[in-house]
Amino acid sequence: MRQGAFNNDSKGQFAGHETFPLRLLWLKKAFDAVANGAPSAIFHEQGAITQFGVGRNMAASIRYWALASGFFREDDRNIRPTDLGRLVLSDGKLDPYIEDQSTIWLTHWHIASTAQMTTTAYYAFNALAVIEFDPTGLIDELQSLVLSRKWRATRGTLKRDVEVFLRSYVRRGDALNEDAAEPLLAELGLIREARLGGWYEFVRGPKPSLKDGVFAYALADFWERQGGSTALTAEQICYAPGSPGRVFKLDEDSVITRLMRLDALTDGAWQWTDTAGLRQIQRRADFPPLSFIERAYGHQELALSA
Repeated sequence: MRQGAFNNDSKGQFAGHETFPLRLLWLKKAFDAVANGAPSAIFHEQGAITQFGVGRNMAASIRYWALASGFFREDDRNIRPTDLGRLVLSDGKLDPYIEDQSTIWLTHWHIASTAQMTTTAYYAFNALAVIEFDPTGLIDELQSLVLSRKWRATRGTLKRDVEVFLRSYVRRGDALNEDAAEPLLAELGLIREARLGGWYEFVRGPKPSLKDGVFAYALADFWERQGGSTALTAEQICYAPGSPGRVFKLDEDSVITRLMRLDALTDGAWQWTDTAGLRQIQRRADFPPLSFIERAYGHQELALSA
């Protein structure tokens, strides 16, 4: 167990999804319901069944995943889209019906890069030191974490959360890709069944469908959480908990290749340097993170070839 991945003020959350993984159209359903802001109770009232076309528990799950996705925020018991959510999910904007994998990558980033709402996903992507793992071992590590942190979560709760985590990220062999009930995050292929029955493995590599704009947005987010210094080392970006390298399961060469392209992507605001063995990105000027998103969805940027 590696507690160094957690801040001292971290609080674990292992429930809220009502045992449902995030599904394809849920973010759009949530956006249409709260586009102009709405009371959080809209997801729990009797009318939620009519509003979302699902049962009450599933409506509560939509709320949970909406907040975890980074496209929505909750203030004073009201939910509204974030600036990112409006840019991506508004009708006529970048991707209201989640047809571009960049939207799924952004969702994954917000879910797996912080422990605030999705502690199991954060732990699995950032604290597990192995490529292959089994659910029982992951539950054991989470239980040790809960006990050491004096958090409240039973083993049964952890077991259900791990089950939802795996159902969220692992493709079902009998599912059709166009099935709206197929878990959204499974599209990324970040986790698959291992050869050993009952075990799973992370898929590390260059991630051709991950656009440089999304990678840069994630890097900007990570940079801010690190304190906003003027430089980040390649090692931090590759291996630190909550880093793009960890969360996207990129190999080191793929991270370096992307970092070397940031000078052009940011019009010189961020510069890659490799001097006397010190490889780092330096911030010469500010660059608006949402500008990265617009570039990621633009036709001018091609996905990184394998």
